[in-house]
Formats: sequence, C-alpha cells, structure tokens
Amino acid sequence: MAVSIKDIARLAGVSHSTVSRALRNSPLIPQKTAERIQRIAREKGYSASAVARSLVTRKTHTIGVVVTSIADPFNGEVVEGLEETANRNGYSVILATSQADPEREIAVVRSFQERRVDGIIVASSRVGSLYMNVLGEMNIPIVLLNNQSPGAFVHSVMIDNVDGALQATRHLIELGHKRIGYIGDRFGLQSDTERLKGYRKALTQAHLPFDKELVAHGDGKTLGAREAAAGLIGRSVPKHRRVTAVFCYNDMSALGLMEAAEAEGIQIPGDLSVVGFDDLFFASQLRPPLTTVRQPKREIGERAMDQLLSLLRETAAESRTLIKGELVVRGSTSAPPHREEPTRRSGRGNTRRPGLRSKA
Repeated sequence: MAVSIKDIARLAGVSHSTVSRALRNSPLIPQKTAERIQRIAREKGYSASAVARSLVTRKTHTIGVVVTSIADPFNGEVVEGLEETANRNGYSVILATSQADPEREIAVVRSFQERRVDGIIVASSRVGSLYMNVLGEMNIPIVLLNNQSPGAFVHSVMIDNVDGALQATRHLIELGHKRIGYIGDRFGLQSDTERLKGYRKALTQAHLPFDKELVAHGDGKTLGAREAAAGLIGRSVPKHRRVTAVFCYNDMSALGLMEAAEAEGIQIPGDLSVVGFDDLFFASQLRPPLTTVRQPKREIGERAMDQLLSLLRETAAESRTLIKGELVVRGSTSAPPHREEPTRRSGRGNTRRPGLRSKA
C-alpha cells in the first residue's frame, strides 16, 4: 500500500501538519527535524499525490494546448517547443484538437477550464475576436498563436506575417518580376489578411500596381490551391494577364500551385517562380526545392510557453509578441522569362511532377 503522511507522522513521532510542512521545506520546521522526516519519506517510498497537492495549492501544474490538427506538420515542432519548455518548468501538457472549428475550439477550451488547468495555449487559433469576451470571462491565462487578440487574460505570440510576405514579394520583384500573383487561404483570417498586406506593401514600394485579378484564395491545402491557380496560370487566362511569379499563403498552397503548373506544362522556375510560407519539412525536398519564408516553429512554441508561465507567476508579460520570419531562397525562383507568354509543354518527359526527391 502507498505510504501516506499519516504513516510518516507516526514513524517520526510528530503531527501530520509538521510532516506536511517539512516536505514543503517550510522554514517553520527545524532543519534537523525536516531532514529526519524527509529521510523517512524517502526510505518508505513516499510520493506526494498530485491531486492532493492541487487541492492545497489550487494549482494543477498542467497546461492545456489546442491545435487545429495533429496531422498538420506545422503543429509538430510548435508543440515540441511548448512541451519541452513546460516540462523544464515542472508543468505537463494536455493536447487536444479543434479541427479548425471555432465552436469546437471554444468547447475544448471550456473543458480545459473544467479540468482546472493552470493556463491554456491555442495554436493556429480560428477564434479571432468573435469569442474574445467568452475567453476573458474564463478568468484563466490564455495565449493564442498566430492570432492577434490581446486582452487582460488573452495574450498572443505570432509570426510577423506582414514582414514575411514583404520579404517574399520583394525577392520576386528584385528578380525582375512585375506580374506577381498571390494565392491566399480563405480560412486564414488574420494571417491571410496580413500576408496579403505585406504582398501589397512590396508592390507599392516598387511602384507596381496592385491588381485584384492576380489574387486568388484557396483553402490553405494543395487541392484548394490547385483550383485557385486556374485563375492565374490556367489556359483560359489571356496572355497579357498571365503571371510570371506567385507568392503563396503557405507551403501546402505552393505545392498545389506547383502541381497545377506541372499539369499545364509550365516549367518552374523557368516559366513561373513560386514562393511559399512556413518552410515545412518537405520544402527542401521538392523538385525544385521551394523558396519560402521560414517560421521558427519551435521558438514560437517556446516563446508562447514562456509568456504563459510569466502570466502564471504574475510577472510582466507582453500582450503581443511578434517573431520575424526568414526568407530561404531555393530553386523555385529565378528571373522571369523574356518572352511574354510562358513556354507550355506537353508534360511528357519534359517536366517532373513536384514531389519528394528520390533517395536513389
């Protein structure tokens, strides 16, 4: 049977409260007495109950983490950074998914509150301003990732989307491209709005006109991007409207665009330059390797957990933390073709379907 505080008190010849204080290293207990009680506890294999401890301290030392999906490669590294930082500070993590559904996300957050977690982190939040009042009413520290909604109890850590998009679009402009498209994510909410803003800012700085016909929105995944690409590189697009480069909302969208280009017989980067955002694990393995904006995913997780721990300790914490991305230039971008119309090929033997490189 498990050894209890009562057992230790009987063996040490002291009261229950004295044992409890000694095990917490209370200065009210003489050092020799505390050392004797702690030695007995070790010898008898005493282990404090986390539930009992939480009833006394009103702290569970657990953090609830909500992600959109465990299948999303972006979330893996973020969670690693979150969990490592939590464990190093004596906290454990409970993970749940929202499937990008705001109502489900709120339900998960409420369930965490009922479990009496000490704080909550929501990665790639879709809640936005719609539920800010609800989150504030929970009276529990919450940190949102990639969603700017600071408040008394809600803080945020996010990538600087505007700057990242500015870097990506400026890179294409410096290569000589003038007709640059943007494939966004119609579900991306704030992050899509900010990346579109950075794209437009780069055009303005280069004195290039913004053309809404060069903006299309997918769903942040390959299939949606392939469908959106039809309005930018499809055969139905007039010659004078065709783009020579596209900045994509994320790497999954970039992959979808590359697949659409392969189907049209368009060479990358000879006919079309492509830039993504995220630098997911497969970006460097595509053919050609994808130029993209790298998000420091592990650092984002670490910074979010550090911010939440600061809130729990009631020390100063920034309500909004912005982290810079880094443009990683690879083989999917080059100078635009001199001819007005991109060369189209049959696709038989002349192009290779974008995908992972062979190990051979």
